[in-house]
Amino acid sequence: MTKTIVITGATSGFGRACAEIFAAGGWRLVLCGRRRERLLELEEKLGKTAVHCASFDVRRLAEVEAMVAGLPDGFRSVDVLLNSAGLALGLNPAQTADLDDWERMVDTNIKGLFYMTRLLLPKMVERKQGHIINIGSVAGTWPYPGGNAYGATKAFVAQFSNNLRCDLHGSGVRVTNIEPGLAETEFSVVRFGGDKAKADAVYAGTQPLTAQDIAEIVFWAACRPAHVNINRSEVMPVCQSWSPLDMHRSAE
Repeated sequence: MTKTIVITGATSGFGRACAEIFAAGGWRLVLCGRRRERLLELEEKLGKTAVHCASFDVRRLAEVEAMVAGLPDGFRSVDVLLNSAGLALGLNPAQTADLDDWERMVDTNIKGLFYMTRLLLPKMVERKQGHIINIGSVAGTWPYPGGNAYGATKAFVAQFSNNLRCDLHGSGVRVTNIEPGLAETEFSVVRFGGDKAKADAVYAGTQPLTAQDIAEIVFWAACRPAHVNINRSEVMPVCQSWSPLDMHRSAE
């Protein structure tokens, strides 16, 4: 039986790579994003795959409600929700960070995930099957300078995923949190306001993860037998690990 996946943030990065790998696997796709032209381009690229494009902003509850209500026949029975929409903005310390950036990260990374999950979950519970897959980050566990609000939003994703598992106990609905480390997508370009040179410097001299790497993990988790739940998957490139605890020493 052909399955259906709803993918937020499908216009770039992990979301787009997941759209491609699930299409290759024969799934029906609901591709969600703000940039309609990119959605249509991706739909054309995927060829004969059954695709429904939904251009809206996950930060706006009314738009999410309209999207869910407007799902056409053949796409209403959602097997997997992939909450991939998310972003980081800025790298300033908390005392100089832009509050607008903080609000946008909270609205996208937290509230957008909230809205999508809450509106699609009841039907999964009713059918006693389904899967919520969230794209978290190693930043939700491991702090770094300038990661303040972004890391906090991804810590939220991790704990929300854990608590969903508790709420869904016995329902047959699965929950997975995928936590990538250093990955080269549009992530840093967005973080630095379109400054590609600054974004490229983040990956200089490294071999980071790719969007395809993460898409393969998402696909694998989604295709486990129904009795198997992948709670959490933290993945880093080999070139990335942890640093010693930082120490500030006075000049005296």
